[in-house]
Amino acid sequence: MAPLVFLTDFGMDDGAVSAMYGVAYGVDPALNISDLTHGITPYDVWEASYRLVQTVNYWPAGTVFVSVVDPGVGSDRRSIVAQTAAGHLIVTPDNGTLTHVRRKSGITGVRIIDETRNRLAGSEQSYTFYGRDVYAYTGARLAAGAITFEAVGPAAEPDSIIELPITEARRQGERVEGTIDVLDVRFGSLWTNISRELFRTLGIQFGQRAELTITNDTRTVYRNTMIYAQSFSGVFVGEPLLYVNSLDCMAVAINQGSFAKAYNIGVGNSWKIAVGPDTRR
Repeated sequence: MAPLVFLTDFGMDDGAVSAMYGVAYGVDPALNISDLTHGITPYDVWEASYRLVQTVNYWPAGTVFVSVVDPGVGSDRRSIVAQTAAGHLIVTPDNGTLTHVRRKSGITGVRIIDETRNRLAGSEQSYTFYGRDVYAYTGARLAAGAITFEAVGPAAEPDSIIELPITEARRQGERVEGTIDVLDVRFGSLWTNISRELFRTLGIQFGQRAELTITNDTRTVYRNTMIYAQSFSGVFVGEPLLYVNSLDCMAVAINQGSFAKAYNIGVGNSWKIAVGPDTRR
């Protein structure tokens, strides 16, 4: 019996998530089901992809994830199960949800869900709730050991998985440049794709100031210096800081405040950040 973990954009205001639980427990009442989150911004496949990579590798090998952020539900997009290099299984629509996991963790196998065998009985004429009828059902059967990965359906090449466009972080002269990939939702911190290792090439040490520029397309939204701190306690309350987040990438925050709200910052490839030594000394 493997853990089963659900991720959706359904929220908790109606019975959608509970219905997925019910289908899973109908497969095996002994299943151990957990929630990654049901608070993904509606239709935001990018955010779902990021939350998966933030979480997957901290679960034991064999854990089955069911990720349902599916703006193309009922279309010809594929329904798949991916096997990661570390041995996790992810049940999901093939719409870009696996972008970050594939790049950072690796995917070694893919199966296309055969809905003639892996679909909740009686749901054959339903085309709008694959999360319940196909994904929760298939994920539960995998977690319970009722089917093997090979029994999901025909194999597909990992290279055939749909990926979202990503702008890679890079060193450019005396600065490193990247994008703001996601927000630390409750606290308003900015999580970038600039790795700690790339940032270290600048030679900036804890306690020193770094210069940051944030742009949205061609508009400069923020430009200032801040302390590179080991943790939030390294600056005063209300002061901004640059730090290394839990994914070993650079992040920007205000101690006990929301940087995103203070400067109206968004996420995605159009939101770019550049970090370099303090040139204003």
